[in-house]
Amino acid sequence: MSHAPPLGALLRQYAAGSALTCEPVDQGLLNRGYRLCTTRGRYFLKHHFDPETADPAAIARQHRATQRLADLGVPVAPPLTGTDGRTVAVVGGHAYALHPWVDGRHRHGGQLTAEQCARLGALLGVVHASLEQVMPAQGRGSAKPAEGVAPAEGGAPAEGGAPADGAAPSPGAAPADGADPADTFALIDHLLARVRHHRPSDAFDELARHRLLERRALLERHADRRPPQGASVGWVHGDFHPFNLLYRDGEPAAIVDWDRLGVQPRAEEAVRAAVIFFVRPVGALDLTKVRAYARAYRRTAGATASELAAAVHRVWWERLNDFWILRWHYERGDTRADPQFPAASALAVWWTREYEAVREAFAG
Repeated sequence: MSHAPPLGALLRQYAAGSALTCEPVDQGLLNRGYRLCTTRGRYFLKHHFDPETADPAAIARQHRATQRLADLGVPVAPPLTGTDGRTVAVVGGHAYALHPWVDGRHRHGGQLTAEQCARLGALLGVVHASLEQVMPAQGRGSAKPAEGVAPAEGGAPAEGGAPADGAAPSPGAAPADGADPADTFALIDHLLARVRHHRPSDAFDELARHRLLERRALLERHADRRPPQGASVGWVHGDFHPFNLLYRDGEPAAIVDWDRLGVQPRAEEAVRAAVIFFVRPVGALDLTKVRAYARAYRRTAGATASELAAAVHRVWWERLNDFWILRWHYERGDTRADPQFPAASALAVWWTREYEAVREAFAG
């Protein structure tokens, strides 16, 4: 097994028996996970491999947060505590955590009924409200970074999935002005040069070139709509999307992967999550489901319609200016996110055309 974890040392540290099977879980883009069966049970073993989120102290703080959320009844899967009283095991310079295995499946928005969409929005509202109870007041409503949470790698998504053609802001980052179109124009030129020199040329290159030229034209038309600095911030999950939520019997069983826990604009997380859950393969949003989700979120989180409308504008601008999938493909040679590009890149175009309808679905 490639990247095989040191099972003997880890299982001794957690007194979790002897390993029977250990299978990689291949949905993570940054960290590594394993389905582990031992003589004492079934577990999820997480290797915190991404250097941006692998600080043991920060991981331990995230673990304490999930335990407090569990005490409030939020569906999470807190880690097990080792024989040394710690939840993080550092072996060979690498950080690991052992969680109970949660039986469940991931569901995207197309698999959810309207009622389930409302429950999804309510769940995220509960998460935000509960985090306000269990996390320190330090940082709320201010620009101060979240304690112990390293900034995210520029343009990279968090483990288990990726935003639709745009990564969420760094965990704990202060709300900032929207992306500068001048920087985006320079990036587009850079990526177009990469596309031209890529050999052998293929269908991905053709679509990339088309979308880059299309996006440049859109930005030239809408450059005066750059949003100002964001509004109030609070504690958020940081990466709420289908691959980080497990369903069992039609109900959420566990919200996982809290690596991006931090202080950000809450309403923007609500919009980003909906955009990922409810985007169709053609790059359009299911606005009926968005509306059910958003109304439930506003009710449980205590968010106003104007907050959601402002968040819609900022996330729309974020999507219009971000090209993380193309940067991974052409700068890193990493093609794992390529299948997301057709729908993700089409979304920015559709959203611009249907801007008012999208805003109304979130804020109406």
